[in-house]
Amino acid sequence: MKHRTIRVAWAVTGGAAALTLLTATGAHAEGKGDIRVTGAVVNSGKNVIIGTSQRVTYPIAITIRDNSGVKGLSHVSVFNKSDGWGFGDWTGTKCVKKSSTTSVCTATMTVAPQWLPDSLPESVNNTAGVWQVNATVKANDGDYWIADHIAEFKVKRASKLTTDASPEPVTKGAELTVSGKLSRAHWEDLKYYGFTGQNVQLQFKSAGAAHYRTVKTVRTGTSGLLSTKVTAGSAGSWRWYFPGTTTTARVVSAGDEVKLK
Repeated sequence: MKHRTIRVAWAVTGGAAALTLLTATGAHAEGKGDIRVTGAVVNSGKNVIIGTSQRVTYPIAITIRDNSGVKGLSHVSVFNKSDGWGFGDWTGTKCVKKSSTTSVCTATMTVAPQWLPDSLPESVNNTAGVWQVNATVKANDGDYWIADHIAEFKVKRASKLTTDASPEPVTKGAELTVSGKLSRAHWEDLKYYGFTGQNVQLQFKSAGAAHYRTVKTVRTGTSGLLSTKVTAGSAGSWRWYFPGTTTTARVVSAGDEVKLK
């Protein structure tokens, strides 16, 4: 099976950074000898979340076994499992010998959001979701293995969430309006836009309490806006919580403290 993976590399010319895109053919599960990948973990099991400005670096820890010992990695690629498109730059590898036959080689992958606009022939936003890893591993005796689909992970669009409760302070038993906005990163123009039609939980923590509790669930409207009315029974802090989706990161807003008068 061939994959339309994209390898992204920084090239610096005349002091300016340029984006270079290289199309590569995905690997097959084949090779020579007894070398094998026995496990792989991406980003310590956490999602890879990409916003609009901050460069993201994440590790892929690959456990490799061969009777002669492990030499290292000669290829690593990542891409969306469904459509075969991906982005990222393999920027380094460190191998740690665990025994005479087994090593853990950790590949470092780097993504800068500035690379993403117009990087693919379709919307790069569509690549958010479940991704997979391919790698080629080498042994000291010349054995190699082209390992296809050694791990899965999720690449998600970063999100933001705000909360505003009013009036402040509020009379006990009176009506309180809690509003906010849910937005997420748009990788085509590196801006945040409202995320509509999403269920977001309104949470409350009484003054002096240790934890928030969910009061109700509200669906985002036009431009990702949220608004609901509650009865102010006690002083405390209100916030919104979005659990995330397959393509968009979970996010919790800062709490807005409301006192009683």
